[in-house]
Amino acid sequence: MIRQAIIPLAGLGTRLLPLTSVFAKELLPINGKPGIEYILDECIEAGIKEVVFIISKKKEMIKKYFNNDQFYKKIITSKKDPRILHEYKKIKKYKKFIKFVYQNKPKGTGDAVLKTKNIIKDKFFLMLLPDDLIINKNCSKAMISIHNKKKCSIMASMKVNKKTVSRWGIYSKKNNINKDNFFIKDVIEKPNIKSAPSNNAVIGRYILPKKIFLKLKKLKKGKGGEIHITDAIRNLIKENEKFIGHSFKGKYLDCGTMSGYIKSSLEISRT
Repeated sequence: MIRQAIIPLAGLGTRLLPLTSVFAKELLPINGKPGIEYILDECIEAGIKEVVFIISKKKEMIKKYFNNDQFYKKIITSKKDPRILHEYKKIKKYKKFIKFVYQNKPKGTGDAVLKTKNIIKDKFFLMLLPDDLIINKNCSKAMISIHNKKKCSIMASMKVNKKTVSRWGIYSKKNNINKDNFFIKDVIEKPNIKSAPSNNAVIGRYILPKKIFLKLKKLKKGKGGEIHITDAIRNLIKENEKFIGHSFKGKYLDCGTMSGYIKSSLEISRT
């Protein structure tokens, strides 16, 4: 059973400057709703009981957003506005699910995951990257369903333009399970076009084994001087740990760039 999810939120959000010079990118509204709330809704609908936010001291705005009770209580008392009361009740519901840990130096996603090692209790956990929104179908719920049958790690997959493979982690396939799922032979972080084994890209949804923490502890810095979760996953695959690539059915939205952020708002407003 997958009961816990982790969400790395400590990144600087440089691709969304100047907005992120003063504001956490995860709180930027997408069609009037903070982006992080879409991720939380996905987790709750998928049956997750606890979500661990990995933030930095520079991103304490996120913590305040979910812990601003006194502000709401004063406003609700004076305004008597049902919309504000509704929003406060929603935030209180989210708050029950959330724990916070800190990654104050941006050392990569692998380092962020490692910060949660004392909180994760079960053999497997879910990780979601907040820049990647998947709408119309709950990707996490689908992946948890596959995990319950196969009892192994799962990662979301999507075919991308071959010219863009250097932006992504890219899979090589071992063999197909069915039309939507395949066993992973390897995954390479941001390969160049010539060395990319396919155009099947890693999208920000992972079910990972707790044993990955042992690999992350020993991992050296990779591309860009960061500790990449992909490198730890590769090490596990080499030791015959099973990983499945899941070609999800929902619509993928990239919220991590300015153009993607604008397109995401427009897309969600139409649904």
